[in-house]
Amino acid sequence: MALFIKLLLAHLIGDFLLQPNKWVVHKESNKARSKYLYIHVLLHYALYLVILWDLSYWKMAMIIVWSHFFIDVAKLYINPFFKNKAVPFFIDQLLHIAVLYICSYFNQLPDHIVYFVRDLDWALLTAVVFVTFPSAVIMGKLLGNMSYKIGTDHKSLPNAGKYIGIIERLFVLIFILIGRWEVIGLLITAKSVFRFNDIKETNNRKLTEYILIGTLVSFGLAILAGLLYMKLNV
Repeated sequence: MALFIKLLLAHLIGDFLLQPNKWVVHKESNKARSKYLYIHVLLHYALYLVILWDLSYWKMAMIIVWSHFFIDVAKLYINPFFKNKAVPFFIDQLLHIAVLYICSYFNQLPDHIVYFVRDLDWALLTAVVFVTFPSAVIMGKLLGNMSYKIGTDHKSLPNAGKYIGIIERLFVLIFILIGRWEVIGLLITAKSVFRFNDIKETNNRKLTEYILIGTLVSFGLAILAGLLYMKLNV
């Protein structure tokens, strides 16, 4: 685990702390011809050796930086095909981390994967998945007949409400699992404060009721998931 953590630290420093935005823009414009692409890769190699502080890992570091180079080049060329630029970014990062994981546990990779899958908390995973998009769909079905009665003259980011709900339910689930129920009350209060201006400006009773019902349903689904998980793990 220590080896993987060190490699991950070097990756985070090289990809985020020591990569100026100028480099990123130049790479996107010039792709494989960008000088900053090669500086970036060499910087990663140096970081791996410095953080590991053991020259016997030079071959592993070389494998990692070559994979890093090819993954970055592939990302630069497929990036224009995605409207949502977050997609290639996260694919890129997942591939980098997968390479680090494989190199860290190469000798015992099959056993490590079997151990990880066998000891995975499937009930917790199910609860986490439930409070994300499934709960958003459930809320859409429950509140669908009310939403068309609410005026839509206010501007909002696309799907902002859905993602806010997912994040708040994940927080509620976490607070339940660590036994901090009082923080859920603070979360509800914070959300009410942020929503106060919307309600005040519109002076719309229907909107107020819709927000209140939506908040209670959202928190209720997260609390239900948390309680069921705790019940199954007693």
